[in-house]
Amino acid sequence: MLSRAVVVATIGNFRPMVTKWVQLLKDLLPVISSIALIFNPNSVPGGEATYRVPFFAAARSFGVEPSVNLVQNAADLEAAFAPTRERARGVVIPPDLFTIAHHDLIIQLAAQQHLPTIYGLSLFVKQGGLISYGPDPMDLHRRAVPYVDRILRGQNPADLPVQAPTKFELFINLKTAKALGLDVPPTLLATADNVMSRCASRKLVRSSRCKVRPK
Repeated sequence: MLSRAVVVATIGNFRPMVTKWVQLLKDLLPVISSIALIFNPNSVPGGEATYRVPFFAAARSFGVEPSVNLVQNAADLEAAFAPTRERARGVVIPPDLFTIAHHDLIIQLAAQQHLPTIYGLSLFVKQGGLISYGPDPMDLHRRAVPYVDRILRGQNPADLPVQAPTKFELFINLKTAKALGLDVPPTLLATADNVMSRCASRKLVRSSRCKVRPK
């Protein structure tokens, strides 16, 4: 319940971060010409416009062609990552309850299709994703505790104010970058809060045997 409250209470404030996700993909791969946004609008407060509107504005400001893939199940995800002539050259996966629940499949598809992908939560990078930028989850959990308490006391979650995240972190997985044939710029590495320098197989990653080098 706590994790769900964290997402619901803060997800509306990810909108200003959309520009940062596009910027980081552009910093990582300066020649990128198109980026796709993949998410489930039914899992996001405010629906499709929550991410679509700022994403299109951010992509165009960086000279990148934007596209949006709306997904509701695993088959939709596989179709969104499927190779086509018009497929984007990079992907943004914003946080919503659906993408979190399907994070294993998303990471697998991004690797199989050789698509540089940025995520809104470090959970994805810890499990083998390429790069993430988002709120510090420990800070979110700490700030969500009063929300849970008020909900348990009978308050309607819709009546609670949405809190903006105050602490952010950048995670980079160098093993994944190498697998994708990407050289992470030193300037980007210098700004990372955590650089995952070596991860073993996905089975080992799930057992937390993944080496992380803090900044």
